[in-house]
Amino acid sequence: MSWYLKALKNYAGFEGRSRRKEYWMFFLFNMIIAMVLGFIEGVLGIAQDSGTSIFGSIYQLAVLIPSIAVGVRRMHDTDHSGWWLLVPIVSFVFLVTDGTKGDNQYGSNPKADALVV
Repeated sequence: MSWYLKALKNYAGFEGRSRRKEYWMFFLFNMIIAMVLGFIEGVLGIAQDSGTSIFGSIYQLAVLIPSIAVGVRRMHDTDHSGWWLLVPIVSFVFLVTDGTKGDNQYGSNPKADALVV
């Protein structure tokens, strides 16, 4: 949960780098929250006919900018521009690969920074 909150606290921070763990934990918690909201809507009987999740849509809209920001920082960790997020297969490969060891043009290594703390 701390990784999710860390990404939310850096709401619109497109500078720097994010570890692979930070990105995927943020992704995981987003999916869990969306499923819980969908379950709540199903229990309450909201939006049965339309097939769209009202609560889920509002939540996804609320975390749109943090999701893009953590994705861009993840691209930076692999020493690539954030624009690579627009190329789906290539960006997925970058999202799952380990970050650049040591410093790169986008900042210091977040794994090394975590070990110092």
